[in-house]
Amino acid sequence: MTEPGLFIAFEGGEGSGKSTQIERLAQRLRAAGHEVITTFEPGGTAVGASIRQVLLSRDTDGLTPRAEALLFAADRAQHVDTVVRPALGRGAVVLTDRYRDSSIAYQGAGRELSVDDVRELSEWATEGLVPHLTVLLDIDPVIGLRRASGETDRLEAEPLQFHNRVRQHFLELAAAEPDRYVVLDASQPVDQVASAVFAAVSLRVAG
Repeated sequence: MTEPGLFIAFEGGEGSGKSTQIERLAQRLRAAGHEVITTFEPGGTAVGASIRQVLLSRDTDGLTPRAEALLFAADRAQHVDTVVRPALGRGAVVLTDRYRDSSIAYQGAGRELSVDDVRELSEWATEGLVPHLTVLLDIDPVIGLRRASGETDRLEAEPLQFHNRVRQHFLELAAAEPDRYVVLDASQPVDQVASAVFAAVSLRVAG
């Protein structure tokens, strides 16, 4: 990747605290003088907001796993082209709540599609853009789903077996790329997790 910015993805199951940790990190990086863009998938663009409604609404009946994977890829292509790459190009730090490894874990392992097919789809959608660092906030799905507030969306409403497959595959992805991933116990206190996140990111900022 030739862009001068720093790209950090936060991954994890439901209720793992990604949005909270992104905001904590963004505050610290901004205080240190960095331009920080916080964003998310699906729905981090105007086009993506419409796709998000289809993907996550409990009213969306009959959406097949392949169609779901394609919609996530469409959202990601728009997100990368209009938000992520422009920000990286001007040297910003981009923090995204979910990126392509979510599709590999959720649509690949969770929906039991071909993991290789889902990976290749996301690679095509993003033109091969890989985060400099991926922070995996790991949590037992039983605890994470209990934490999730409000009405559950389509994915949150999936059975526990689905969420267990997703968690296991996230851990497998992290084990396969230890230089890109940092795995943190998201069941720990928020401040403790935030300190660990900042420590991991500081190494990349300094580098």
